[in-house]
Amino acid sequence: MGRVTLYTLRGCGYCIRAKQLLDARRIAYTDYDVTSDGAERARVKSLTGHLTFPQVFIDDRFVGGCDELHALERGGGLDSLLT
Repeated sequence: MGRVTLYTLRGCGYCIRAKQLLDARRIAYTDYDVTSDGAERARVKSLTGHLTFPQVFIDDRFVGGCDELHALERGGGLDSLLT
């Protein structure tokens, strides 16, 4: 199964929704809370070019945020990225 990594902010509703989807599907993930780490937050933003959180990676491939993760799930693409 693919390795899922999330970069999140504490109290972020979209971050919570992304984790709820993964939890409901019983998909293991590593969550890096970058709320208090401005340098890491800036590094992730510069890596992806995206300013919002969460930032979701599967096997080091940036797939987007919460909306993109949910769209992958609805379209059946999440499973293919995880195998």
